[in-house]
Amino acid sequence: MSQPSSRTLVIIPTFNERENLPLVIGRLRRARPEAEVLVVDDSSPDGTGELAEELAAADNNVHVIHRSVKDGLWGAYRTGFRWGLERDYAVLCEMDADGSHAPEQLHRLLDAVDAGADLAIGSRYVPGGSTVNWPASRQLLSRGGNLYISLALGAGIRDITAGYRAFRREVLEALDLDAIGGAAYLFQTEVGFRVKEAGFTVVEVPITFTERELGESKMDSSFVAASLAEVTKWGIRHRAGQLRELAGRLRRRLGR
Repeated sequence: MSQPSSRTLVIIPTFNERENLPLVIGRLRRARPEAEVLVVDDSSPDGTGELAEELAAADNNVHVIHRSVKDGLWGAYRTGFRWGLERDYAVLCEMDADGSHAPEQLHRLLDAVDAGADLAIGSRYVPGGSTVNWPASRQLLSRGGNLYISLALGAGIRDITAGYRAFRREVLEALDLDAIGGAAYLFQTEVGFRVKEAGFTVVEVPITFTERELGESKMDSSFVAASLAEVTKWGIRHRAGQLRELAGRLRRRLGR
């Protein structure tokens, strides 16, 4: 019986990644030649989409979708997930185009899925995980933000904002993908939380996250403050729901 990872699709969203894309795809195809790649390009003005078509023409395991709708990174992943689910891939992965997610470490996520995980997250903050070329201030913000989110939501995921992920198809089929992403900058957190809420098994594996060397980061400086404010609202609603459930159980016991 074949392992789920034998039918893997790696989704790589792009916007102005002409320099990075061929490097990342080349590394991925060498590291995991049986995996297929889907580039989801958001009409990059630098010609990334055209370059992706050239790469696809030279390699049957590389595919391309061109999007004209500008609805962010989650919209690109959602498009990629649906494309992959329609074509019966067993595992669907998220990977950044800028080289921050090492293709050589993809096997760690896929091994976890093959071992039973429903969602494997490449984590910077479990033993063995690390970051490269990050200033101390950014490390502090990221670690502190993830700790706060974990406490607020009780999700038990140490790197819930991480974007290097491998999903069993059953997880994506169970989620309402259209209902996720109201706070577009928080979709990774929301997906992780919803997956845990639904009772799926989430496993974190250590990765080395390397800050991009080519191109410009698309991270906005307001991300952390906005994220923590939104998570606080989620946490309050989540804890209130837990208290209501607990009160209901107590009432039922006392009413016996």
